[in-house]
Amino acid sequence: MTDESGREWLVISVSTAGAPGTLRVRVWRKLRSLGALYLQQSVCLLPAHDEVVRQVRRLADRVRHEGGTARVLRMRFSDSAEEQAIVDELNAARDAEYAEVLDRLPALREELAHERARGRATYAEVEESEADLARFRAWLTKIAARDYFQAPGGQAARDAVDEAAADLAAFEQAAFHAEEPDPDSRRSPRRLRAVTDS
Repeated sequence: MTDESGREWLVISVSTAGAPGTLRVRVWRKLRSLGALYLQQSVCLLPAHDEVVRQVRRLADRVRHEGGTARVLRMRFSDSAEEQAIVDELNAARDAEYAEVLDRLPALREELAHERARGRATYAEVEESEADLARFRAWLTKIAARDYFQAPGGQAARDAVDEAAADLAAFEQAAFHAEEPDPDSRRSPRRLRAVTDS
């Protein structure tokens, strides 16, 4: 069976033997951030998207510059079923990351509901929850950047973050009304002065 997708892939082989120990960690982190699929130790696969190609070339140059060895080869699958199996593995890895977002998001929403029920809808709580939501958004952005084949779990994670944002917006409104000065309390001293002046 031949591959009809025309999709190109990068096979990346890196060895940091003889290089500084920190290089190995940097290489691992970079390839992980790109979502590389390891075929065996020190050999991994990525789709040859323009941005991926640029970052892998830069990484390979750094490895060579710091005393390691790196090879980056372009390839196409000759078997579309085998290529699909690789795509499925990549999607499964992204779905696992999206699932982690979904596992952790309820804690943020529960905290908002809990604080609101206790009458503690304050600006300080809004700021803290905004920072938490920003971290979730940043996390989702990083996963999406390496989600090359639109893993099925992505939409559920995006929807969950949007729902948390809606909860936070409602919480912020509650905090605004809780901390807004009472208009009657501002007017009552003037009424009192009016009575004493007469």
